[in-house]
Amino acid sequence: MLQRTLIILKPDAYQRRLLGTILARIESKGLKIAAMKLTRLHESTAKRHYEPHIGKHFFDDLISYITSGPVVVAVAEGEEAISVMRAMVGATCGYKAQPGTIRGDFSISLRYNLIHASDSEESARREIDIFFSADEIMHEPLLMDQWIQGGE
Repeated sequence: MLQRTLIILKPDAYQRRLLGTILARIESKGLKIAAMKLTRLHESTAKRHYEPHIGKHFFDDLISYITSGPVVVAVAEGEEAISVMRAMVGATCGYKAQPGTIRGDFSISLRYNLIHASDSEESARREIDIFFSADEIMHEPLLMDQWIQGGE
C-alpha cells in the first residue's frame, strides 16, 4: 500500500553533517522524498508535533532539543513507507538500535537519536499536516517506480 510518512532529521543530524547520508539511505531504499524543508522549529510547532507526549517526564527536554537547531522536515512516500521507515530508523535508543539502522549506525544516545519517523498512518497524517500544506507535497511519479516496487 502506498503511504506517506513524516520524517524529521533532528538538530544532531544537522550538526553532525549527516543529512545527505540519511536522505541517501532513504532514497536508496526506494522511498521518494515528496516534500522537504530546512527549518528551525518554533516551540509552539514542536509542542504541537509532540502533543501525544505532553505530561511525560521527557517532554520538556524533547522540546528543548528539537528547537535547539536546524532540522530537515520531509515527507517520504512509497510502498508501506511507515513500516519501512520505522525499520530503517531503528530503536529509539541509539546504543540499543541494530547495526544497519540509521540509529544503530550513527547514534549511541537516547536523547540525540538523529531522526523521527511517524509510527502510524494516523500519526503520519497529523504530523504531515503540521508541517506541509497539500500544495507543498509533490505528486510527480518517478519513471523508475515500477522497477522499485516490482509491479506488485
